[in-house]
Amino acid sequence: MVNEKYTEWLQNATEDPDLIAELKEIEGKPDEINDRFYRELAFGTAGLRGVIGAGTNRMNIYIVRKATQGIANYIKKHYENGSMAISYDSRIKSDVFAKETARVCAANGIKAYIYPQLMPVPCLSYAVRYYHTSMGVMVTASHNPAKYNGYKAYGPDGCQITDETADEVLQNIDALNEFTDIKLMDFEEGVKAGLIEYIGQECVESFYQDVLKCSLNSDVVARSGFKIVYSPLNGSGNKPVREILKRIGIKESDLTVVPEQEYPDGNFPTCPYPNPEIRQALELGLKLCEETGSDLMLATDPDCDRVGIAVKTGDNYKLLTGNEVGALMLYYIASQRKALGKMPKDPICIKTIVTTDLTNRIAEEFGVQIVEILTGFKYIGEQIGILESKGEADRYILGFEESYGYLPGPHVRDKDAVSGSMMICEMAAYYATQGKSLVDVLNELYAKYGYYLCTQQSFAFEGESGMNQMAEIMAHLQEHPLTELEGEKVVLYKDYKAQVVIDNRTGVRSETGLPKSSVLSYTLANGNKFIIRPSGTEPKIKLYFFVLGKNEQEARAAEKVLAENCTKLLKA
Repeated sequence: MVNEKYTEWLQNATEDPDLIAELKEIEGKPDEINDRFYRELAFGTAGLRGVIGAGTNRMNIYIVRKATQGIANYIKKHYENGSMAISYDSRIKSDVFAKETARVCAANGIKAYIYPQLMPVPCLSYAVRYYHTSMGVMVTASHNPAKYNGYKAYGPDGCQITDETADEVLQNIDALNEFTDIKLMDFEEGVKAGLIEYIGQECVESFYQDVLKCSLNSDVVARSGFKIVYSPLNGSGNKPVREILKRIGIKESDLTVVPEQEYPDGNFPTCPYPNPEIRQALELGLKLCEETGSDLMLATDPDCDRVGIAVKTGDNYKLLTGNEVGALMLYYIASQRKALGKMPKDPICIKTIVTTDLTNRIAEEFGVQIVEILTGFKYIGEQIGILESKGEADRYILGFEESYGYLPGPHVRDKDAVSGSMMICEMAAYYATQGKSLVDVLNELYAKYGYYLCTQQSFAFEGESGMNQMAEIMAHLQEHPLTELEGEKVVLYKDYKAQVVIDNRTGVRSETGLPKSSVLSYTLANGNKFIIRPSGTEPKIKLYFFVLGKNEQEARAAEKVLAENCTKLLKA
């Protein structure tokens, strides 16, 4: 089967010179051929993501067309006058894949709205709702290395698609041949026919206006003299983030953009892993901070849905985690809404199951309800939609996840590093007027509530054998529920795939109340907790560790022991 597919591609994949060269180069190399053709690139609720290249297990124009045809068939079945919004980031071939998506839509009679230039994830989610399209597609691989690209699919609510939609689209895709079953229209002909339309500035301006509505103290920013270094990491955040910071009062002279990482470049030459969660990606910006004496550094990932920060503390700069920034943001929003008389009745903050419990303590102080959902920002978006359907969208004050994704307003249904960057700068400037840095405020929260330490480790499983090994590990852990870890009893066990919660102290079983997901959670007798889940977008298993200590030293010592003990489980 693999060799047959390879031969078929040799004969038919003739439009992209890069693919032609790659297919010829791997001729006579069975391992190379097998890696590219042993499976179809998986399509799920996160869409597609894979290495750019030739084959069914790679991202290329043929796989993009096939996926889009599967979506087009879905749209034609469920909508009379179907339409799609399309955006893309700076990754290699992102613009090409976006146009191929529009071509397939147009050929199927589906109106395609496409941005004329690269734009972030939140702008795609916004465009879906602005134009009331049936679905949306964002061409990106988020913060993966340069060799990857991907294709996120969105529903009419602006959220990434549901399991049910993904399953139906996947069935459609599986029924197609990537060469013979795809409808295509020339891009320019599609524009002339009115089946492809460029998204106008009025949509972008409407997005900016809704982002600005999240602001609570923008006047403080304008008079603070706060100095910022910003890096778009060669991605799509450069224009929108800078525009929104300008509008809240950040002077051009107080904003320095990292020159090597300013403009779009899918090769990411200065940060092979363009992830604002890791220090390596921020090194150039940190150096620039020292040179300029800036108070804060911001970095957004290529599709600008995540933002990482570093805060000046004395002569150094401290990187804050997604959990820490989210907790600070909740504290700032809740305290300022209360002080300004802008707190809604029965306010809600939404967070994922792998996000810090420090937010629960903050929420208690301000009377905010915490809604906990599965990992994946689409679940936060769904909760906003539920509130909106009840006419209660104003109850929502913040949604965030530990992986550096924040949404301080209901204007989109995915994480938004544009509004996130604005809120971070605003709260930093606000506290600066009180003589405090964000680190100072964070330390105050730790002193008040305890030191909540949350860390995460990822373990890669590459290739076909790695995927099988991941599945075996998760199956073993699900079939043999852990009752203790190195002598420490498991008092509370949650299997989100089986949707069951077991209290080992009482024997009481209950339901998680959440959709099925391959996630396992364990709370130990000493109060510490760990969670195991396979990544939804990468061949990795992720371990999350949650420790509460009296201080940082105590918490880190406990986390080290917990992490060492948990790592052994992946050898099951």
